[in-house]
Amino acid sequence: MAKTEKIEKVSELKARIEGAEALFLADFRGLTVTESGELRRTLSDAGTRFSVVKNTLMKLAAADTAAAELDRLLEGPTAVAFVEADPVTAAKRLVDATRKFRTLVLKGAFVEGRVLSPEQATALATIEPREILLAKMAGLAKAEMSRAAFAFKALQSRFLGLLQAYGEKLPGEAAQEAPAAEEPALEAAPEAEAGAAPEAEAPQESETEEAAEAAEAPGEGQTEETVEEPEGSEEEGA
Repeated sequence: MAKTEKIEKVSELKARIEGAEALFLADFRGLTVTESGELRRTLSDAGTRFSVVKNTLMKLAAADTAAAELDRLLEGPTAVAFVEADPVTAAKRLVDATRKFRTLVLKGAFVEGRVLSPEQATALATIEPREILLAKMAGLAKAEMSRAAFAFKALQSRFLGLLQAYGEKLPGEAAQEAPAAEEPALEAAPEAEAGAAPEAEAPQESETEEAAEAAEAPGEGQTEETVEEPEGSEEEGA
């Protein structure tokens, strides 16, 4: 390969590495042309480009990127799946392909700045796709918002109920305070009447005493007159 062509290949691989969401490496030995074509179409539907690469060129391209540690996986025949969409979906498609095409072997992967072993890359396929996870998260968020709205509505209804009960209680308390204020006045009225009664009885007693004295006075006069009459009689006899 000419030096210029080699440089162009390395630059192209580097751009694809930097633009990919994830990289999956596989040993494709034993795949027929038909099987390789079917695998490419399956991965293409998942936003993934499956290409056979030379290890030397791939190492050079990855050396100046975050995927520099991939060099340890670049042994033997290598095909790279450049994932431009959801890595989980691509992992599922590759794992399904390894089950269908027994000669296809997953070497590992590079996802979110980490190099994954073949076991870790295979386990990635068991995770639900991003769309489903986002839908579940949206559902949970909606459920939490509905629960919060229901709790707020219940709290608001309870507050209004307490406020109404308090409003109904205030007139009752005012009505109770009014009779309580009248009771001292009612108690004071009998006391005033009791105080006025002795004053009214005092003139009656004085009038009774005067009448008794008046009745006794003529009696004394009559007694004196009766006493004087015999004296006159004696004088006449004399």
